[in-house]
Amino acid sequence: MAGNKLFKLHSEQIVDLVSGYGGCIATDRITVDGEPLGYMYREEPHNELDSGWRFFAGTEDQAYLDNLAYSEVYDVNTIANYEPAIIAYLDYPVGSELERRVGSNKFDLLPG
Repeated sequence: MAGNKLFKLHSEQIVDLVSGYGGCIATDRITVDGEPLGYMYREEPHNELDSGWRFFAGTEDQAYLDNLAYSEVYDVNTIANYEPAIIAYLDYPVGSELERRVGSNKFDLLPG
């Protein structure tokens, strides 16, 4: 499915910002539409290549999220290129939920 998408960043624009985190899931609102990342959470990884991180713009409704065509698996480094502010939070543990603080590049940990 990714082959048909026009991504906001082209492959030559992706640089090495972080490594060793593995894969993640992000929606097209971030990678195709270029919306800022607004919400992220970390769940138990599904396998040894999965970081457990899931990234969203925060504007996705349930119908959008239910359509698997609007989400893809990426290396965490790719999403860090779209939103470098996430780098400071990548070592947060499984179960962490963070939401962008309005008007900033900071994320607040949501109460669990």
